Amino acid sequence: MRMEEFSKHKDLQPDEFYYSKEGYIVFTEKYLLKRGYCCQNGCKHCPYGFDKTKGRIEKKKE
Repeated sequence: MRMEEFSKHKDLQPDEFYYSKEGYIVFTEKYLLKRGYCCQNGCKHCPYGFDKTKGRIEKKKE
């Protein structure tokens, strides 16, 4: 998500995202858990264990 699109998501808390060097919004694990489902896009902080290379959710190693 680009900064221009951020206005649609004003309800985000400061600890639910950060900006990448390229200016994109990166969602944190806290936000992704709050959302409640895996979008299967290979999010950087995916708490659900989705592996984009395999195309499936794998149990996270703890």
